[in-house]
Amino acid sequence: MADVQALIDIMARLRDPERGCPWDVKQDFASIAPYTVEEAYEVADAVQRGDMADLRDELGDLLLQVVFHARMAEEAGHFAFADVVDAISEKMLRRHPHVFGDATVEDADAQTVAWEEHKRQERLARGDADTSVLAGIARGLPEWQRAVKLQKRAATVGFDWPGPAPVIAKLHEEIEEVRVEFDALAAGDAAARDRLEDELGDVLFVVANLTRHGKVDFGAALRRANHKFERRFRRMEAMAAAEGTTLAGQSLDAQDAYWNRAKAEEKAG
Repeated sequence: MADVQALIDIMARLRDPERGCPWDVKQDFASIAPYTVEEAYEVADAVQRGDMADLRDELGDLLLQVVFHARMAEEAGHFAFADVVDAISEKMLRRHPHVFGDATVEDADAQTVAWEEHKRQERLARGDADTSVLAGIARGLPEWQRAVKLQKRAATVGFDWPGPAPVIAKLHEEIEEVRVEFDALAAGDAAARDRLEDELGDVLFVVANLTRHGKVDFGAALRRANHKFERRFRRMEAMAAAEGTTLAGQSLDAQDAYWNRAKAEEKAG
């Protein structure tokens, strides 16, 4: 706690209007929120890379974001860091009666259902007029993450495919609908642009559902794909440079040849 208090004191000094840092002093909740989201993603990236030293640093950056928000709230008379700790501690005790009370749950899936029911009861206790099973899913989430949460909530009342096979079939169906709209766009149908956006959204929504059925994290899967593309593309650039040329200006076939070489190297290694 002494270490945490030291961080709280550092933030208080940074926010001091007379002796603090001008950048820190001028910030507010809205300006800091994007940094909070960014730091959370950097934590996830460190986890995926298995870099524990980096994870330590990124967790510190994320903790700083919590302290920053709490300090601004304290200055405005809303709450302090200690209130944040008390609130989450009380919530964890309340939502885990199978650990801290006499309740029982069969497994992790049953606990997920129980967790959502706890949240629903809390919303009712607050007088929330929205009684939908989808209530309380934040609109500020990345849309892919919100898609997964919507699907998980719907599944708690049985609205879900029984397994991945029908999801894959649905994906093929949606991809065909995307092809139709691309053809319509190529034929000069200006209204196809809006329909294409709608159909591509359906494809992404089904893909999110497929990751859920495969118990694969959508964000982690996409980060892995991004890392793979970046790694191979940089290798393509290195190959071209070693041959005294660049990728720019080369035909797509020539660039594909570099890609296939980079891919083959990875598989061989």
